[in-house]
Amino acid sequence: MSLAGEERKRKILELLEVSGKVTVKDLAGILKVSTETIRKYLDELHQEEKLKKVYGGAIENSFFNGEPSTDEREVIHSDEKRRIGEIAVNLINDNDVIAIDDGSTPLQLAKNLRKKKNLTIYTTSINSLSVLIDLNHQNIFSGKIIMLGGEINTSHHRVSGPFTLQMLDGLYIDKFFISADGLSIKSGITSYDFSKGMVAKKLIAQSEKSILLIDHSKVGKRTHYKMADLQDISMVISDRQHPSDWETPLRENNVKWLVADTTIDEK
Repeated sequence: MSLAGEERKRKILELLEVSGKVTVKDLAGILKVSTETIRKYLDELHQEEKLKKVYGGAIENSFFNGEPSTDEREVIHSDEKRRIGEIAVNLINDNDVIAIDDGSTPLQLAKNLRKKKNLTIYTTSINSLSVLIDLNHQNIFSGKIIMLGGEINTSHHRVSGPFTLQMLDGLYIDKFFISADGLSIKSGITSYDFSKGMVAKKLIAQSEKSILLIDHSKVGKRTHYKMADLQDISMVISDRQHPSDWETPLRENNVKWLVADTTIDEK
């Protein structure tokens, strides 16, 4: 597609982020192109999972997406999440104090914590806790496992709430591995769930490095609760390269972007 076409697609996403929905007729007037051209752009953006086409226009993904259950999340983009987890584990050194967020992508990190020594791991994820206990029983992983207390969300197998926040007081982490439901330049890192987001927000503030693990379907997407700005994290690990127009914001905010088919040599 021509540069002009990419600029128009970017403008469509900007308008969508402001209003939540756009119409073919309005976009044709704003961008001064035919309705057929607009439909072509919407088709492409729909295929890229950046919006949802509806009759006469498009809406934000977050308008029709709720947070999938734990079982659903584990099968969505499972291969991409596995690769992200395999790359992320290389950032962990022996003796590190780390926190693992709930979510299917951080769970893949937990599954790869083999031959790491003397780690201290905090987690809000019941699934990650089970994996770590199993690795410990197999003498594959050594260290302390600390489950953060709080109210249990039975749909998503996590803990959160005021008791969890209270436990985090005075706690400092070397590396926090975060999950999110959306990442955009303007809206930052977002979650569907306010309570989960509050816990992640506090952990980000109390961690030396915060590393976002996110598959491509959530890039360019905004959900309901803002957990952090782009500048609050150190790194993003995803299965695809970032959009081309993100290069400058990432550089200005000193955020490194790793693609999960690469190898990390420097920790």
